[in-house]
Amino acid sequence: MKILMLTPYLPYPPNSGGQTRSYNLIKNLADKHEITLFSLIKDDSEADNLRELTKYCEVRVFKRSKTPWTLKNVLHTGFSPYPFLVIRNLVTEEKLAIEKELAQKRYDLIHAETFYVMPHIPKSTMPVLLVEQTIEYLVYKHYVEDQAPLVAKPLFAIDVAKLRRWETFFWKKANSVVAMSESDKREMQKLVSGLKIDIVPNGIDPEYFHAKKEEIEPPRVLYVGNFKWLQNAEAVEVLMHKVWPDIKAKVPNAKLWIVGKDITEKIKSYQSFDVEITEDMPDIRDAYLNSSVLVAPIEGPGGTRLKILEAMASGLPVVTTDVGAEGLGVESGKHAFVTNKWSEMAKTTVEVIQNPKRSQEMGQEARNFVKKLYSWEVSADLLDKIYRRVVDEKS
Repeated sequence: MKILMLTPYLPYPPNSGGQTRSYNLIKNLADKHEITLFSLIKDDSEADNLRELTKYCEVRVFKRSKTPWTLKNVLHTGFSPYPFLVIRNLVTEEKLAIEKELAQKRYDLIHAETFYVMPHIPKSTMPVLLVEQTIEYLVYKHYVEDQAPLVAKPLFAIDVAKLRRWETFFWKKANSVVAMSESDKREMQKLVSGLKIDIVPNGIDPEYFHAKKEEIEPPRVLYVGNFKWLQNAEAVEVLMHKVWPDIKAKVPNAKLWIVGKDITEKIKSYQSFDVEITEDMPDIRDAYLNSSVLVAPIEGPGGTRLKILEAMASGLPVVTTDVGAEGLGVESGKHAFVTNKWSEMAKTTVEVIQNPKRSQEMGQEARNFVKKLYSWEVSADLLDKIYRRVVDEKS
């Protein structure tokens, strides 16, 4: 089939959960479908990454503002029915190009990755599959309620209301909707009763990640994330102030290592507290292989949870929350340690560090679990079946 795929980012390099997901699905679908990809970029230098993607699909890119917080975006949001997230990713050139593309070429299906690319799609009889990597309304609602400055809450609350309205509007407008997990599906159906949703979970390439073998000395506690996501910045604050002090008190030589993209200045300031910071690590496998344990005190909803799967595939023990493990089907104490109590999280992390044999056993259980249940091939096969069903239903 001929698929027109729309993403709000260029899927290569796979530096974020969304990029990793899109890149691997395209790669695994390319032998079954002819894919044309329309993506947004923030900088002309991103075009250097097109060569890898053109192995699997035709690619066209359109430029959005380098930073979301431009005066134009803020003013446009104020006078538009759309929320800020849509305005920030709305590019007139792409909208016109899609309209022209659909008029000149025959496609079987439009695959929209995230609801906020949907305003680019013109009125058409073409079936649309909307894939939601996270429920954006819940992510921003959580931020406004728990983190936003008090004086800004009223304005942000208006934007959250707009976000809920348009996110659910596009769910209902699409011919079919895909979620990442059963828990996301349940939350979406609370917002839109009776909404039919398929599940295509994230995958992993277990052979790409090497099983952990050596004990790390001194012990390293790892957190990995793309810090454009509010949940990751929030998790590091919890880790620094509510979990790490108890770990450090019991294991004085332990190191805390924060790895990721777009690390905030506030997080960088923690280096003065004997915290290691690595931004834009060329090969994320090095982070997992040179750490003792991944600790992810995630509270906010949303995200693709790839860090959890990647750590498990690397044989690295994981300590996280119910939210962090949500939708993955892990058994606490067997595949990972799951707790919502910060004192318990610290205690468990110390036990992992001080019991290398038990840690290796759990790492192997986790790796076997991921190899059995999660792979990009399985996810791509599920998506392929959905493509075919949606097209058949429309014809």
